[in-house]
Amino acid sequence: MKTIKGILLIGTVQLLGCFSVAAQTQSKSVKVSHAEPIYQDLVRDLGARKGEKELNIGADFSSTNNYRENGYLAEYEFAPINRLGLEVETDFSFFSPKNGTPKEQVPGNRLDGIRFSAQYSFFVSEKAKTSMAIGYTQVLEFNDFKNYGKGKFITGLVYSPFFVAAKRWGSNIHTLVYTYPKIQHELRENGTVVDWEINSSVMYTIPNTSHFIGMELNQEISHGKISSTLRPQVKIKLDSHFAVGIVTGIPLNRDKQNNSSFFRLVYEL
Repeated sequence: MKTIKGILLIGTVQLLGCFSVAAQTQSKSVKVSHAEPIYQDLVRDLGARKGEKELNIGADFSSTNNYRENGYLAEYEFAPINRLGLEVETDFSFFSPKNGTPKEQVPGNRLDGIRFSAQYSFFVSEKAKTSMAIGYTQVLEFNDFKNYGKGKFITGLVYSPFFVAAKRWGSNIHTLVYTYPKIQHELRENGTVVDWEINSSVMYTIPNTSHFIGMELNQEISHGKISSTLRPQVKIKLDSHFAVGIVTGIPLNRDKQNNSSFFRLVYEL
């Protein structure tokens, strides 16, 4: 009798274990792995799962014929529920003259803005290896450091609803499109200016690794003119938490803009 009870007990424990594993598996929402661009990155992974968190630090070095610009960013993104990503980002810019340019003709150092973003993946298909999302970004723009106390602290607002679509072709090739309007409202003016951003990318993940190489194309439509920048890039996964991204910016039709470089350090919490 004791043997039978023991067998029944073991069977019950195993059955409960199976139910527990099944419940944990079902609690994980469907997610397709996509290679995310490094320069124009997303609010959170497409198909984000509850509890995901990430901290990014970036540095951007560029120049025109008249001045150099060093930009720095810090962003924190997380998923409070499945498929919803939230992000807050700060951007700083520091300028220095070159070629004898007077300081008066160089932009002032500043906190460019604080960004608040939300992104929801409304379509995720493992069969089609495709994900799509919609979202919204609100930007607060700030005055130059030297003008603090001399005028408005916040100088403008930018409203940007956006759309993202990504597809994986086979196991290693990834394509993505990320587009949005930039509705810019300068607080000293009554009207708004609407520009458009169209960002597309093609990435190749190195087999059996989390590294990838690829190309990002960033296009801005402003006042009826299109400015395009190619950004070849590489992302190296250092360990289970850290990754580093390196990008080179090559402007295609900006006469006064030189090549640039961008670095991003990613820490997955």
